[in-house]
Amino acid sequence: MIGLITAIIIFNFIAFKTNKRLTSNQILHIWTFSVAFQSVFDVFVVYKYDGYWYFNKNVLEWASILPHLLLVPSVNIMFLNWFPFRTKVTKKISYILLFTFACVIYEAVTLLPEPWGYFHYGWWKLWHAAIFDPILLLILLGYYKLVCKAENKIIYSP
Repeated sequence: MIGLITAIIIFNFIAFKTNKRLTSNQILHIWTFSVAFQSVFDVFVVYKYDGYWYFNKNVLEWASILPHLLLVPSVNIMFLNWFPFRTKVTKKISYILLFTFACVIYEAVTLLPEPWGYFHYGWWKLWHAAIFDPILLLILLGYYKLVCKAENKIIYSP
């Protein structure tokens, strides 16, 4: 639990202190989308297929809500804030791969024994995260672009 609370504080501090791109409306959208999307993903991988779990297996605990509500959204905000939108495709791909690598390293740290770790594997392994994380980040990018497009329609519509 110490590791989770420490990560929540550090990641949220970094996400909000370094934000130069995202508006409060975009942050609200990304936060809500992150919570909903992570929750739906976990319903299947955690509860249906026992792929991984937070804290204790087959127990829905209040503490397991913390990563959904306070950790994943801040990481997604950092990802979008630092994303190199106006660069070559190779730089964008490199950024996604580097961010995925950082996420996989963090996931490995969460596997440490308590009080630092809080994450446990069933059949899920780090290589699954390495495969799924870029896909999830691309979905996040698509959603962000959709939000930006909707904002531009509202701002510039007659």
